[in-house]
Amino acid sequence: MSSTYLLLWIEAPLQSWGADSKFGRRDTLPFPTKSGILGMVLCAMGASGPQHDLLARLSEGALQVASYVRTTQGKDGQTRERVAKEPLLRDFHMVGSGYDDKDAWQKLLIPKTSEGKPAVGGGSKMTYRYYLQDAKFAVVLEVPADMLDVIGNALQNPVYDIYFGRKNCVPTERIFHGSFDCIAEAWQKATALAKEKQLREEFRVLDGEHEGEAMTLNDVPVQFGEVKKYRDRRVTVVPA
Repeated sequence: MSSTYLLLWIEAPLQSWGADSKFGRRDTLPFPTKSGILGMVLCAMGASGPQHDLLARLSEGALQVASYVRTTQGKDGQTRERVAKEPLLRDFHMVGSGYDDKDAWQKLLIPKTSEGKPAVGGGSKMTYRYYLQDAKFAVVLEVPADMLDVIGNALQNPVYDIYFGRKNCVPTERIFHGSFDCIAEAWQKATALAKEKQLREEFRVLDGEHEGEAMTLNDVPVQFGEVKKYRDRRVTVVPA
C-alpha cells in the first residue's frame, strides 16, 4: 500500500518524551518518541482504548526527527550564532498528599497498596518529572496514503486535546505542515520553516543503524488504553 509523509512541527515551552521512566522518576529523552507522536495522532483522531489494528498500521511507518536550536545575529552582522539550549527542568510532585481520608471522595485519590489497603505512611508519593524547555522539532511521519485526510484533518481539528508527552505540555505552534510524496520533500519544507524561524539544526534521529550514536528505544506502541504495550526500535542520533 502506498504511503505519504506528514511534516509535524513540535514546539512548546515544555515537552517530555519518556521511554524508560519509572513512577518516582519521569525522565525525558532529548527528542520525541514514536509512542508519543502516535499517541498524539490517536488523541487528535479521538481513537481511545487499545487500538491494536490502528497502531499496527501506523507503527510500521518511518519516523524521523530533527532537533533545532535558536540562533542570534553574529558580531559581524552577517552570520547567525547558536544560542545555548535551556537546561532540563525538574518538577517536584507530591502525589496523594493533603487529602482527607475521612472524606469518601478524597480517599479515592490517596495511593494504596496493590490490595487496596492504606499504604504505610499515608500513601503520599514523591515524584520527580523532567521537561525539555523551549524545544523545537520537525517530525516526518510516514502514514498509509488512505489515512492522510483523516489524520491531517484530525491534527488541525483534534477531538481530544493534544500535547507533547504530558498534558501540561501544550503546543504553541501549528502542528500539521502538509503532506509530501517523498521524505526528501518533507525535509525541504522543514528546512525552510526552520530558516524562517532563524533556527539551526542540532541533530537528526533516524530509524535503524547509521553513522552516529545508535540506541534501542522501547517506544513502538502495540497497545494503548489502560494497559499499554510497546516493542523495541533501533534509532541513530546523527549530529548536524
